[in-house]
Amino acid sequence: MTTSEARGKIVVAATGGVAALKTPAVVRRLAEAGYAVRVAATDAAYHFITKLSLAIAAGGEVFDSVSWFRPDGEARHIAWARWADLLLVAPASADALASAATGRADDVVSALTLSGVPQVMWAPAMNTAMWRHPTVVRNVALLRADGHRFVGPDEGRLAAKDEGVGIGRMSEPPAIVAAVDEWWAARATHDLENRRVVVSAGPTREYLDPVRYLSNPSSGKMGFAVAAAAAARGAEVTLVSGPTELDPPSEVTVIRVTSADEMLAALEGPFNASDLLVMTAAVADWRPQTTATEKRPKLGEQLTLELVRTPDILTSLVENRGQQVMVGFAMETDQGVERAAAKARRKGLAFICLNYPTEEGSAFGGDDNQVTLVLPDGRSEAWPPMAKRVVADRLLDRALPFLKSGS
Repeated sequence: MTTSEARGKIVVAATGGVAALKTPAVVRRLAEAGYAVRVAATDAAYHFITKLSLAIAAGGEVFDSVSWFRPDGEARHIAWARWADLLLVAPASADALASAATGRADDVVSALTLSGVPQVMWAPAMNTAMWRHPTVVRNVALLRADGHRFVGPDEGRLAAKDEGVGIGRMSEPPAIVAAVDEWWAARATHDLENRRVVVSAGPTREYLDPVRYLSNPSSGKMGFAVAAAAAARGAEVTLVSGPTELDPPSEVTVIRVTSADEMLAALEGPFNASDLLVMTAAVADWRPQTTATEKRPKLGEQLTLELVRTPDILTSLVENRGQQVMVGFAMETDQGVERAAAKARRKGLAFICLNYPTEEGSAFGGDDNQVTLVLPDGRSEAWPPMAKRVVADRLLDRALPFLKSGS
């Protein structure tokens, strides 16, 4: 990918701390998410990670104290600050925060922060006592006041011996990438402004009796991520969700439902007025022919249930479709691309995001997802594992041309 094709240009800087071991993973995930990435490192970072490891992850040279000035006279901190959209310091030590807050420029990270980088984001990593120390609290407040952003730190097991569990652990790479992606979406042109987007999410439940039901383990995280991403890009978003434990995204209209019939009924009105439908919900395919009004007693060794199909929501919506662009999700264990392409053709979808639930990174409930984009003509594009919010924005990127063409 060339820089001109990238979503944004990011310098990832590692400072001193055990969490620098995670920096290569952050770099790789950002590259997989479509960003152009360069890497910088302080001398202290090399106590924990090698220059070669960072260079391999970045696919290029590392900016450090020995490469500050080039033989041709280029000042690296100035050139890279002009190139970058974002400086991401991960991990960010207490010393790095202090340098930036007091305006020092005695290492490559502090020099970059003073050289005109449009945005700085910090992923702090330190022990709990340091993070809560009044000096660090004051430095963080100063940086926030200057417009710097923070992701984490998280509560978890800390690296130092006998440290135990506390706040100060650097956020995990998927969370950091998600924070970068939210920032990028918020700063980018609102390419979905004046668009109405409808998203379905979560499972549905089909009750056998008042306490038992047929369902699946869908968490709803993928659909909630799509709704949040669309809202961040300026869309008016309606999210129709089955039962989940997730908090609703801000600036999104949420309609809660339980069954497939309820989901269809809730989608019909918003869909008719929409520009884009993204159907991520894992709708139960079957329901009992009759639902008992009382709890079924546990009698005998076997129970025979008569099941009938639940409504095919996409097929039902297509019957009254105007110019809406429709995107679906499919989960297959065999012949996935062929089946997904056939489904896309049959239901008039722009494309389908295909999951393989048996593959690592694609199972229900996780924070990451691995999908293959499948077009109706059978062409496919396999995406690497990435945070669901990143999948959401990439999905919307792919949907935009269909919206602009009026397909």
